[in-house]
This record gives sequence, structure tokens and C-alpha cells, in this order.
Amino acid sequence: MTDVGPADFFADSPAGLVIFEQIARSVSELGEVETRVTKSQIAFRRDVAFAFVWRPGRYVRSSVPVVLSIALPTRLDSPRFKEVAHPSPKVWMHHLEVDDVSQVDDEVRGWLSQAWGHAAR
Repeated sequence: MTDVGPADFFADSPAGLVIFEQIARSVSELGEVETRVTKSQIAFRRDVAFAFVWRPGRYVRSSVPVVLSIALPTRLDSPRFKEVAHPSPKVWMHHLEVDDVSQVDDEVRGWLSQAWGHAAR
């Protein structure tokens, strides 16, 4: 399948598409960003990927429409994160379950801005 877009990715999840669109608007306000849609996720890239949107229900039993994963060089502590992983020496991946578009707030936009800033080579 070529030219798969966000609407295709969220074809059976209208709530997920609305949340994704809010995240995409927030990311687009940061500056130059490339969006890549694959079968498993939608990645936002500057020089490197810094944020990912995926659907947990495809992989585990979950009613959450969207998980936003934000890559940062340091760990952030917030009770909002479902999980924080350290997949490589320079990356901390912060996983945020998003149930509603209102959760894409100033705090999340700040985290996305930090990640975007670190995604330049």
C-alpha cells in the first residue's frame, strides 16, 4: 500500500483521528516537520524522529485511541506518562496515553517543543 495517510491509519478510529489531528497541528507550529505514516505508527521528524503516534489497540487490549511517544535526551517525570523507557543511551521514550483531544494541552506542546528542538542534527 502506498500513499497511506493519517485518515487511512485511523480508518476505524474517528476519535483517534481527531486526537492525531490536534497533535499534528501542535507539531506543525514548531517549524519544519516531516510526517511519515507506516503500518504501525505515524512519526514526526525534523532531522530525526522525535514523536510517534500509534494505536495501542492494535497490539494490546486497550480502549485508549492514541499513544503519543515523545523522544527526549533526558527523562521527564510526570504522572501523565504511562511508561518511560530508555531504549538507547541518548534516548528516553515517554509514552502518553491520550483519551481526548483536550489532553493535547500546553504541557504536551511543551514536551513536543523540547523533542523537536533536540531532533536537529
